[in-house]
Amino acid sequence: MTYPKVPNYHHVADVIRDYSSLKHELGSQGVQDILDHVYEEMQNAVKKLDNLAIDKALSNQEPNDLQHIRNLRPSGPRKLWTTWDEEKYKDKLEGAFLARMAGCTLGAPVEFWSIQEMKNWATYIGDTFPPVDYWSKIKQPYELRYSKGDFIYYTRDEMHKVPVDDDITYTILSLMIVENYGADFTTEDVGKAWLKHLPLACTAEEIALNNLKQNMQANNCAEYDNPYSQWIGADIRSDGFAYMAPAYPQKAAQMAYYDAYLSHRRNGIYGEMFFAAAQSAAFAVDDAVEALKIGLTEIPAQCKLAEDVTWAMEIGKTIANYQEARDAVDQRFEGMSHAHTNNNACLTIFGLMIGGHDVTKVISETVAMGMDNDCTAATAGSIVGAIVGKKGVSEHWYKNFNNTVDTYLTHIGEVNIDDMLMRFTKQAKTVYKV
Repeated sequence: MTYPKVPNYHHVADVIRDYSSLKHELGSQGVQDILDHVYEEMQNAVKKLDNLAIDKALSNQEPNDLQHIRNLRPSGPRKLWTTWDEEKYKDKLEGAFLARMAGCTLGAPVEFWSIQEMKNWATYIGDTFPPVDYWSKIKQPYELRYSKGDFIYYTRDEMHKVPVDDDITYTILSLMIVENYGADFTTEDVGKAWLKHLPLACTAEEIALNNLKQNMQANNCAEYDNPYSQWIGADIRSDGFAYMAPAYPQKAAQMAYYDAYLSHRRNGIYGEMFFAAAQSAAFAVDDAVEALKIGLTEIPAQCKLAEDVTWAMEIGKTIANYQEARDAVDQRFEGMSHAHTNNNACLTIFGLMIGGHDVTKVISETVAMGMDNDCTAATAGSIVGAIVGKKGVSEHWYKNFNNTVDTYLTHIGEVNIDDMLMRFTKQAKTVYKV
């Protein structure tokens, strides 16, 4: 898909600002009228874009309601375990959760950096690249993230808990949603949880949260003033639902659907469903590609995400490293936002295929690919971590977590990892009716 060539509006906006200041200083009249007119025309352009008709044939292949999604999905296993093995589950759960937090924490300080920028920084501070441990130093160490934690606490020597990040915060929030509303929760229930516990959000989530605060119905929040409805924000919220529906991809995808529907549509929804199903399958299979193939059975067979994932799994057989992975994605998705669901999903897949059962290589290579690399490494870590279990996660990734996760959830703050694992286990047992 070739994207439209967007003019350099940022440059023009800067020139308009500077010329308006200059002309004001020189006593010119009518400056404000021109500025107001330009702004009005820009607002009209947004409305025109929003009102453009969409391709009906493509829309029929990419429905938003769950029943139609299920009607268009391929055949799949739906549920993989027939008996409950709690010891096995707990080991895999801990591996998934620890590797997810490790991947996220490794990627967070360099989120959206270019490969060259990461390479240059690693050389400057004397770190290995791709990184095989947390960064020893980071730019702007005292920059505050999510109003909670300084960037310095993401480095290997200063880390004393899992530092705050939205990827991990949403994993905890997913648990709280199921604890409060049950595994058959609705999108309206998700909205209630967001209003109660979520003080801030980004892109599609911020728009949905603001719409909720304006008393909009939860089922409509993703459809108003939201150009981010196919971005990665829902995809990063998938893990917790897989943890509560292990080896039960249909149930994990169902929960992911009702969560995603609050803020996303079409491929944005499918991203969360796909990865929830794949992570769920990872509790029962021995290979990430097999888990990913099962994930595809929970989304429409002809949707754009399914097409892109299938491409990634085929070309991934020949991808040897992070640079080749990024080059392939840049070529296929030229013009796509670096925070989109589809291109980042392909990077996640490449990371899993390059790293195999090696958790360090999976998250290291995935972070090195750049783009939304705290999200991609977290998801890749979750999948490989579930496959190999805690024993497959090197201790250096979690020794400084000190059994503690920081969050920005209202009235929550820090949570205990062991307690989280017990709570996930309780909900998983309920799903399996143990």
